[in-house]
Parts: sequence; C-alpha cells; structure tokens
Amino acid sequence: MRRKDREVTDFQTMTDIMSRCQVCRLAMNDGEMPYIVPVNFGMEVRDGAVLLYFHGAKAGRKYDLLRAAPKVSFEMDCKTVLCSDRAAGNCTMAYESVIGWGDVVFLEGEEKVHALDVLTAHYHPEGFDYDKTIIPATAVCQLTVRSMTGKIRPRA
Repeated sequence: MRRKDREVTDFQTMTDIMSRCQVCRLAMNDGEMPYIVPVNFGMEVRDGAVLLYFHGAKAGRKYDLLRAAPKVSFEMDCKTVLCSDRAAGNCTMAYESVIGWGDVVFLEGEEKVHALDVLTAHYHPEGFDYDKTIIPATAVCQLTVRSMTGKIRPRA
C-alpha cells in the first residue's frame, strides 16, 4: 500500500469498518473481463475467519460465474465525505474501506437459514421477522475471507 499512514492492519478495526458498510461489491472472473456487482451482505467472525453472506435469486449471471470460478475479490466502503477546499483548489474524499479476496460456497439447509438470519440482522439489528417461505427460492452464498486490507482517510 502506497499510503502506509492510512493503512489499517488491525483485524478488529477492519471488521468494525465492514460492520458499518451497507453494500459489498463482489468482483468475479468472467473470462477476459471481470464482472462486479453490489450486494447486500451479512457478516460474522467464526474461529477467527470473516464470513460474508449474500443472497439472491437462484439463477443469473452472478451465480453462474460463482459456480464456475468461486474465487472472488470484494470491496466495501463507508463514511464517504467529499472534502473540497475551493480557495486552495483541492478536492479529495474521506472514507473507510476494506478490500480482500476469498472463496465462495453455496449454502443449504440450516446453514442457509443461519446466513439469512445474519444478513437480516446486519440491516435490522432490532430484529425483523422475514418471510421464511422465500428460502427455497433463494440462493445463499458464504464468502470465506482469505485476505483483507483496510484503509482510512479521515476528514481533514
């Protein structure tokens, strides 16, 4: 990382950043060109590993690519604020971000239900009773994070 003064290496700080994010961007291999999609996600740390969960319809390009090549990259960011100094002619962005890579597997049974519960809790920590009848028609994936780095550029 070029800007070591902005690098985050502390595991807890990186997971704290991730917990504040609303969207995870997944980058997948699509032959000659990468394919990237924004997804809603849930996150938990189990046995020292970060697990990200996401869901969607059972069919589609994203799931075809994940089945063919389950190694992915991801990016999340939050606390983005445009910082402009008109007098000096400077413009930058404050942010917190985490990027990384890992492996995706499709979940079934109780693991699938658990992942949906974790995902729902990310957006509704106060609790939300989602419609369980959608579970059979829903694909649920788990991304096991193998490596990640964080970066913070505070507001000036």
